[in-house]
Amino acid sequence: MEFTHTVKVKDLQQRVTAFMNAHVYPNEAKFHEEVATNRRAGNPWIPTKIVDELKNKARAEGLWNLFLPESSLGAGLTNLEYAPLCEIMGRSEIAPEIFNCSAPDTGNMEVLARYGSPAQQEKWLKPLLAGEIRSAFAMTEPAVASSDATNIAASIVRDGDEYVINGRKWWTSGAPDPRCKILIFMGKTDPDNVSLHSQQSMILVPMDAPGVTMVRPLNVFGYDHAPHGHGEVSFENVRVPVSNILLGEGRGFEIAQGRLGPGRIHHCMRLIGLAERALELMCKRALSRVAFHKPVADQGVTRERIAEARCLIDQARLLTFNAAWMMDTAGNKIAQQQIAMIKVVAPNMACQVIDWAMQVHGGGGISDDFLLAAAYAGARTLRLADGPDEVHRNQIAKYELGKYL
Repeated sequence: MEFTHTVKVKDLQQRVTAFMNAHVYPNEAKFHEEVATNRRAGNPWIPTKIVDELKNKARAEGLWNLFLPESSLGAGLTNLEYAPLCEIMGRSEIAPEIFNCSAPDTGNMEVLARYGSPAQQEKWLKPLLAGEIRSAFAMTEPAVASSDATNIAASIVRDGDEYVINGRKWWTSGAPDPRCKILIFMGKTDPDNVSLHSQQSMILVPMDAPGVTMVRPLNVFGYDHAPHGHGEVSFENVRVPVSNILLGEGRGFEIAQGRLGPGRIHHCMRLIGLAERALELMCKRALSRVAFHKPVADQGVTRERIAEARCLIDQARLLTFNAAWMMDTAGNKIAQQQIAMIKVVAPNMACQVIDWAMQVHGGGGISDDFLLAAAYAGARTLRLADGPDEVHRNQIAKYELGKYL
């Protein structure tokens, strides 16, 4: 294992960091002010002008579509090369979109790049890569325990040259965004197949197709994450062409594994960047505040937590680098245990570090005056998104036990 960054990656690290310092951090408050203004006017889902401006700047500087390993459409980076850049972007909630590297679009673009037909790529991948539209991923359902994806019950039934789609999805990331034009929908094309993992398929569904209804945006600890957010979406007799199927009937799980592997690397590295920023805020706050006649930084419990945070962050980073390296060298399937491990470790680490930072900030830590409360909501959500901790722990144990069977 060699984790030394290449000259190309070091250059990109410097350029992304410089862009963050010059354009992203100084405009975070402006972003929130713009969303708040739109909310007061009655519609927080209007895309912000500041993010659009910064997207144009990032694209002009060549800091665009840095993901997409194994594809000529991206920056030509491997998972391991992209990981440290993803960490830098993760320090700000608005940064990933500015570089056109935000979820769920990255995962959807990877699906289209890897499994899409030329016609599907022309119609949907090109505008996504150009940042002209956004997308959503419709998998989770309110009526079943979706942590077991074989429970997904939405139906995809062929009728001549069309598929008819029925079901209700929630936590459909990106659905409330008015720029969302396409969903990747997972449902059952063959519910009677003896192989549970061959019942599912994925299909492209335009957001404006008749029968698609955005029921409501969903809040996370009171945050609606406008103007992007998560939605509950109803599909009633939605008809799409047969050509919208991805890869073929019964291959939904195959696509999911190809999609979720890189996506979990991205989520974990962004969380590591977020935890780094929380630690930075904790240290600055501890040095600037006095309690019981001495700086909070001189309190033993604070120093212990700062030290522990540093250990936890570095451990998570190295574990994630190892998973990325395994994916690059051995493939997603071989790296499944490593991917499951980081999906448990990184969100739990981030929740703990952010929680300690909130304690040092006192009452301010749970307010909207600092980024920590929103950061915690996002980190805690990722203990469920892309599979809950319990599922990943079960998978890790299964691989470990398999060595002795």
